[in-house]
Amino acid sequence: MSTEEFAPGSAVGSGALLLCRADPDSVAAVAPLLGERMPLVPAGERWSVLVPEGGPWRHSDEPVDRVVTGWAAALAVGADWPVLALWWDADRAGYTLASGFRRPVGYVWLADGTPAGEDEAMRTFAARLGLDPVLDLQALDGLTRPDREADALARLRGLLAVLTRAGITLPAGLGPGEGADRLGPVAGALPGSRWTEAPGRRPTADESRLAAWMPWVGGPGARALALAQMAAGLPLTFWGLRRRSGGWTTAGALLLAHGALGTAYGLSKRS
Repeated sequence: MSTEEFAPGSAVGSGALLLCRADPDSVAAVAPLLGERMPLVPAGERWSVLVPEGGPWRHSDEPVDRVVTGWAAALAVGADWPVLALWWDADRAGYTLASGFRRPVGYVWLADGTPAGEDEAMRTFAARLGLDPVLDLQALDGLTRPDREADALARLRGLLAVLTRAGITLPAGLGPGEGADRLGPVAGALPGSRWTEAPGRRPTADESRLAAWMPWVGGPGARALALAQMAAGLPLTFWGLRRRSGGWTTAGALLLAHGALGTAYGLSKRS
């Protein structure tokens, strides 16, 4: 997509990708937390990518970055691996990295490529992903400097170029700039693609390395995770309601519901 197509005010090209540092089986086990079925595709060594076909941003005033940040936070709290959300719309593009219960970190560029984030965010980003503190960080710092030749999409591609050294390789057709309505069908047609399950489905115990932590198992790890999800979901829901953010509110509500389910199931297994 050209810079002209990515001009402020254009309705073309809003989309997102959710990169998870885990194999597809592990991602599939926790993806129902998001409440939407999505194509799931391998994205390099130890990485997978969830590709939203649509999202609340297509049917409401909720910005795409808030929605996918909430989704990334929900996935990261529900698992033991980081989640990197890449997003773009007519006015901006950026990323959010969520890992465990730590505060998500992200960066934003305006449509013309003007940096609109904090340099410290890039350093935190590099540290959490275990990137090279010299070579990789130097390349990331370049993305925070003015460059008249690089628009927001070019900045995201530059970010992905650095992340290839961390094992990320996006399949052809899933690069930044395409709209969600195009990304979904492309992802669904790729070799090795699968669809995540709808909420409520219970995978078998051998379906994922995370199975021992899932609520339907009822073990000590599952109960601990359920309590952690409830502890994280409650303030997240209130924060989302206060900010009138549908993405954060949904993420908090999903964590609360999943944690409550796990706690109830764990108690029933003990009785």
